[in-house]
Amino acid sequence: MLSLPIGRLVAFCSRRAVLVLLLFAALVGGAVDCSMHRLGVTTDTGTMFSRTLPWKQRSDELARLLPQQQDLLVAVVEADLPEEAQATARALADRLRGDSAHFLSVTLPQDNPYLVRNGLMFLDQKNLGGVLDTVVTAQPFLGGLAADPSGRGLFDSLSLIALGVSQGQANLKGFQPALDAFATTLEQAADGHAQPLSWERMLAGSLADMGGKFVFVVTRPRMDYGSFQPGGAASDAMRQAIGQLEFVRSGHAKVHLTGDVQISDEEFATVAQGMVAGLIGSLVLVTLWLFLAVRTWRIIAPIVITLVAGLLLTTGFAALAVGTLNLISVAFAVLFVGIAVDFAIQFSVRFRAQRLPSGAMPTVQAALEHTGEETGHQILVAAMATMAGFLAFTPTAFVGVAQLGLIAGFGMMIAFICTVTLLPALLRLFRPSLDHPATGFAFARPADRAVRLHRTPILSVFTFLAVLGAVLIPVLTFDADPLHTKDPNSDGMRTLKLLMTDPQTSPYGAQVLVPNLQQAHALADRLSQLPLVDDAMWLGSLVPADQPPKLAMIQDAASILLPTLVVPNPRPAPDADALRASAAKAARDLGGVLDKLAPGDPLRRIQAALARLSHAPDAQVMAANSALVRFLPGQLDQLRQMLSAQAVTLDDVPQSIRQDYLLPDGRAVVAIHPKASMDSSTELHRYVAQIRSVAPDAGGDAIDVVESASTMVRAFVFAAMSAIVMIAVILLVALRRLLDMALVLAPLLLSALMTVILIVVVPEQLNFANIIALPLLLGVGVSFNIYFVMNWRSGVQAPLSSPTARAVLFSALTTGTAFGSLAASHHPGTASMGRLLLLSLACTLLATLIFVPALLPKRAIDER
Repeated sequence: MLSLPIGRLVAFCSRRAVLVLLLFAALVGGAVDCSMHRLGVTTDTGTMFSRTLPWKQRSDELARLLPQQQDLLVAVVEADLPEEAQATARALADRLRGDSAHFLSVTLPQDNPYLVRNGLMFLDQKNLGGVLDTVVTAQPFLGGLAADPSGRGLFDSLSLIALGVSQGQANLKGFQPALDAFATTLEQAADGHAQPLSWERMLAGSLADMGGKFVFVVTRPRMDYGSFQPGGAASDAMRQAIGQLEFVRSGHAKVHLTGDVQISDEEFATVAQGMVAGLIGSLVLVTLWLFLAVRTWRIIAPIVITLVAGLLLTTGFAALAVGTLNLISVAFAVLFVGIAVDFAIQFSVRFRAQRLPSGAMPTVQAALEHTGEETGHQILVAAMATMAGFLAFTPTAFVGVAQLGLIAGFGMMIAFICTVTLLPALLRLFRPSLDHPATGFAFARPADRAVRLHRTPILSVFTFLAVLGAVLIPVLTFDADPLHTKDPNSDGMRTLKLLMTDPQTSPYGAQVLVPNLQQAHALADRLSQLPLVDDAMWLGSLVPADQPPKLAMIQDAASILLPTLVVPNPRPAPDADALRASAAKAARDLGGVLDKLAPGDPLRRIQAALARLSHAPDAQVMAANSALVRFLPGQLDQLRQMLSAQAVTLDDVPQSIRQDYLLPDGRAVVAIHPKASMDSSTELHRYVAQIRSVAPDAGGDAIDVVESASTMVRAFVFAAMSAIVMIAVILLVALRRLLDMALVLAPLLLSALMTVILIVVVPEQLNFANIIALPLLLGVGVSFNIYFVMNWRSGVQAPLSSPTARAVLFSALTTGTAFGSLAASHHPGTASMGRLLLLSLACTLLATLIFVPALLPKRAIDER
């Protein structure tokens, strides 16, 4: 019914070629302008799901109530020494606080005065006792350093140690690791390679690293949402500040950037780079395949122009329909090129195959009209079926694919309209010759006969593959973790990997809102007992437990230490001569007790290094002094603060910490941290299941990952079933025979089942990025199958050697080129999408070129 109207439309457009060209130029211009002003892109994976979902509402509510935890750009500092990391973090924070143009707030979580002052009380009693015993034992040593915080005071203290050894009163057994570290630093200084000494490790030993190896500078940057990288200006400013820091420049410290802002910006840069490169690369390679398909630039140029025009019009539609693209829907451009080119190739190849009944070549105008009548309705049915396959995803709660389905679905209709209007007009203007001798594959005629001859074994093999694919469906797994689809080599992701092993910095935390602090306490106790939960923190977790006995221990130590640590007027800094004299005296004193030291005692190394340093030049001696005591005043000051600890209650927790655990309306937050790194989806699901067994209303990142997986799977099951039903209805209406509809759908389902086999065998992990290959499989597969079945209805007896087979093959090659460009992307999610699309395309092509010819009823073809 549609053959004649479409043929007339093609004829009209070819006759009015200039008018059609001007009309499309105006439409494309409007689409470009609309896209430039109304189309944006977001890398926020949270926008990929409907806000009506219960778990999404909980997630959004937590984000609204805890804004200080959103849109963070975090500098992670690691250094050779804890003091170097702290100094680097403080210097960076000072610089960033002065940059109000780029940063709303800058905080140092580990430098909070409340946490520093009460640091000792957060230790358990056993560790606290060990630290205090060590410090009290070192009281004479520390007292001397407090009175003279210089190399002179340090060397004089070593003389006191020598005196203790000579009198048999120095028990240095517990100080061997500290003395070894000091000996190494002193030897480096004596050799002219002075390196800073860590007094934190000297005094606290292994407990110095209990707080973790990293120091954090947490910022909330000013976001420029008009930019494709909203936090880009802030991260650039931070990197510039980092490059000017002392220990970074010396190589003693490294600063990495992470946080949701950094990761999102890096991801968009990676995705955008891949998409742009993929689009350009696919257009270039598509042009090459077009040349092999049609062999003349007079047809290639119209196809490429039609393709670009359709893409720009579809982009304009995306700007009007959705406004903001996400990380999935942004792929519509490459996918449009890969699928829409099929329509233009089908039209152009069949156009070149036109001949008059006498065998003579018709005019270009007549050939275009005949092509429209012969092919237009086939392309329309293919476009409508492909459109239905995409639109089936629009009602789902998976907004990312719903957007892609909407854009790509209407893009297929735009591509059809361009194919039967703009393409004929361009072909008329370019006037290609119709004397191409081979529009089909003559070499494939033996293959046609072989397929018919061996029809039964071929169908048996494909039946076995279909059954195997159906059996393997339960084996498929789905990974909804968005971190697994990000570029692992980006700075943000590399840094996040470093933090995953620490429960407190794991990205798989969860949160629960409860009415008050009492319930928070009870819930945190229950959650902490779960096997996969490391801890569940509430506001009370920031108040040290067992305070009376701990305070008694601290006060006892303070009564001994503080009188010697609080020195109103310490000695002035020494010059090089004073340092040499003090070093020489300490070397002589230690030399006098060498016979009382064990062969491997670090005091022997210290004595030798002091002897060398006592004869060193001024610059070397002053450098040694600076390296040895640079961090001493700060450590002594911190020790004084810790020894001044007093009893604290919930009311003493500062607002900067309180706001993360207590809301203004009295509701409390329980923050849950995992015990393991949660690398596997199975482990993450078990962790979330345990949390929900105690707190069904929990939210947070871990919950979001698990719930998003469930939402995606439900969406694809619903959409796949809907797509098949819609395609079946369209085919039934268009073909008007159940048999013909079945002949199109059967290879479509076979392709899907063979793709399942390849996913399991390769293997290829399904994730939220590559799962869109499944609707694309429906779109591409139904087009190819429709052409073959409709040609069979028209009396084509040798499908593999027909012009349609040539068009299908080169359409598959162009589509594969577009998909292959995605597979080469540096973004893991985009690359996995491209790989799965290539696998599904290979299965589709195999089903179309072998299974369909074998499946077509033999008697019908033979009778024709």
